[in-house]
Amino acid sequence: MVKYTQCSKAPAGTKQQSLVPNAANCCILDNRFGEYCPTTCGVAEFFNRYQSEVDTDLSNIEGLLQQISTNTSSTTVMVEQIREIGKGPAGSQWKGIDPDSQKFDSMLEKIVEYERTVSQNENLIQRLQETFNSNTNSIFTLKQKIASLELQCQQPCRDTVQIQEFTGKDCQEVANKGARLSGLYYIKPLKAKQQFLVYCDIEPSGSAWTVFQRRLDGSLDFKKNWIQYREGFGYLSPNDDTEFWLGNEKVHQITQQSPHPYVLRIELQDWDNQKSTADYHTFKLGTEKDNYRLTYSYFIDGDAGDSFDGFDFGDDASDKFFTSHNGMQFSTYDKDNDKFDGNCAEQDGSGWWMNKCHAGHLNGKYYQGGDYSKGTDGYDDGIIWSTLRGRWYSFKKVTMKLIPLSRYGTDGQQISGGAKKGGDV
Repeated sequence: MVKYTQCSKAPAGTKQQSLVPNAANCCILDNRFGEYCPTTCGVAEFFNRYQSEVDTDLSNIEGLLQQISTNTSSTTVMVEQIREIGKGPAGSQWKGIDPDSQKFDSMLEKIVEYERTVSQNENLIQRLQETFNSNTNSIFTLKQKIASLELQCQQPCRDTVQIQEFTGKDCQEVANKGARLSGLYYIKPLKAKQQFLVYCDIEPSGSAWTVFQRRLDGSLDFKKNWIQYREGFGYLSPNDDTEFWLGNEKVHQITQQSPHPYVLRIELQDWDNQKSTADYHTFKLGTEKDNYRLTYSYFIDGDAGDSFDGFDFGDDASDKFFTSHNGMQFSTYDKDNDKFDGNCAEQDGSGWWMNKCHAGHLNGKYYQGGDYSKGTDGYDDGIIWSTLRGRWYSFKKVTMKLIPLSRYGTDGQQISGGAKKGGDV
């Protein structure tokens, strides 16, 4: 076999010289041939040496091309199916898709829904756990309080409020027996079946008033029903620092102790702390059968004026007549005894001796500061005494109290007309 020979190019008659293979001479440049130009045998030897490798590479390339062709065909079929599905009616898109894929997607949806439910339940469980912990703490606190109360119950009971030892048919009789301190006393009117507790306002001279109404700070709501006004509500205190209504039945029993007529004193204090009074001769409350009708003989005196006699508001000529209170029955929101087509006690928010409706209303709503603007729904529903401050001023403090006429005047009180009175009239 002829080996590789050097490329040579020499003119005739000249000495041959070696040439470096390049594109300008006859050589086929390839690093595997070295610097020699191959002869036919050299080319054949080259192909024999590398043929197996080339055949293998070609075979691999043919396989890849075949696989690509197959995949391309499958892809073309799937694309066509998807196009057909897209053209079909709603809900038919799953018909051309593998049922296993549909099942898998359905399972995924259920798993997502389950995870969402689990998350919601975990939040609910957490809230319930917090509520449970809170209730457990509350129960523990209550058990502590119960244990404390049980311990107190094992101790001997004792009164925590001082009640004076003197008793009588009213506060004046209590004072006549020697009581000189204002405070809580039991009294038993002549026709009462049992004694009851009252606050006695005892003056240094020995004159004693039985208090049956007290307004101080608005802490007590006077919108009560018939039974509550009959029995009384609020709290009595030895320091007279609470609001209360003694009860219509008790006031009836006190004022009907014939032949002992009583004087009613109304004390008013405005928001400038100015005090005023109004006194009424022979004040009485009738029986429950007569709806605790209010009666009195006449207005004695007092710089607060006589609102019980009515007031001319200037709205109508009959204002004074239809706002007088003498002879009126007591009304509450659940027992209407007034002269009005509606219910004065309901619209003005408390029980009182309503006419059509009133000129004085001392059980009304408590308005801070005094002045108020037409109350609820435009009604004059404050603690009013029209003859002193009109219908749109609500007083700061009010007291209603009783004293036997026999003791009225002993401390300088004046009977109407200017004569001092020290005994019965």
